[in-house]
Amino acid sequence: MSEVLLSQVRAQDTARRTIERALETGRVHHAYLFAGPDGVGKELAAFGLAQALVCEKRGVEEGGLFGGGAPPSFLACGTCSSCLRAVPRDEERRPVHPDVVVIERGLYAPQTIGRRTPETQDISIDQIRTLVLSRAAYAPHEGRAKVFVVRRAEELSVSAANALLKTLEEPGARTHFILLTSQPDALLPTILSRTMRIRFAPLPDDVVASILESRGVEPERAREVARLAGGSVEAGEHLADPEESEARDRFVTRALEAVAAPGLEPLLALAEDAKKEKDLLRARIAALASALAVRASDAARANRVEAEALAMRGHLALSALEHLDGNNAPQLVVEAMLSRMRAL
Repeated sequence: MSEVLLSQVRAQDTARRTIERALETGRVHHAYLFAGPDGVGKELAAFGLAQALVCEKRGVEEGGLFGGGAPPSFLACGTCSSCLRAVPRDEERRPVHPDVVVIERGLYAPQTIGRRTPETQDISIDQIRTLVLSRAAYAPHEGRAKVFVVRRAEELSVSAANALLKTLEEPGARTHFILLTSQPDALLPTILSRTMRIRFAPLPDDVVASILESRGVEPERAREVARLAGGSVEAGEHLADPEESEARDRFVTRALEAVAAPGLEPLLALAEDAKKEKDLLRARIAALASALAVRASDAARANRVEAEALAMRGHLALSALEHLDGNNAPQLVVEAMLSRMRAL
């Protein structure tokens, strides 16, 4: 079955055109930075580019019945062995193609990358040494190209980023890097200056809902959670999960209670918990903003005096979402948000 990943990237026309133009002209940059929120197609596009680079048939003219076949395609064929092996499968977090290498915190057992302990805080220099530097001087195993995909590149430790930097400055032939990040400003300036940035925007709500439906979410539920997902399919999947839905409702209840409480203990407890749930926090703060907007609307219709304060608290929640993108301390974001809400 054909599986051309780039053709599956939705509502990212500018990013997709940039990638396809590079493939068509043969001017694929040696290092890309795919920047944008999680769950909007960055990773799909990254493996789509990797798939095209290692495809066995790309650029090969297929002979027709009388020798005049179709012109060579600059995209992946989606059917050859390389195309199929370049795609991570199901629960596997990395492909089996030897020339498509994934870098990610905690993806590999410590002993595999020469460590004694797991990578709990960042992508270690051990992983860069083992998976990148040790291979940098060698040609691609199967001859077409060698592609390194770095998930959550903002988690590179300073030593790992500096070790990677030399390879980015002097890459080997047919070697490409694709760094994925939702926090480009958290990367070292030297890394940013040596990569070509391609921006990925939040997806429209209808696209998020459509993708969720294709993954088995009931249509009404898909539309409901898409409005809270901030343009992210990943956030939408979390929101659609019944257990996460309950956890999100608990966060909203605890936040409202912390704002109304006489003391700071509930606020500090919720902020402390946010530190452990950073990946889910965006959806939960979005749910809080939505709940406050509904309350403000109801209060305004009933001509109650608290309508303005509720609306301002909703704006504070939306502002917290913006701060969350560029802040590595979610605990502080939640503390500041709730403290400002309490002051109203």
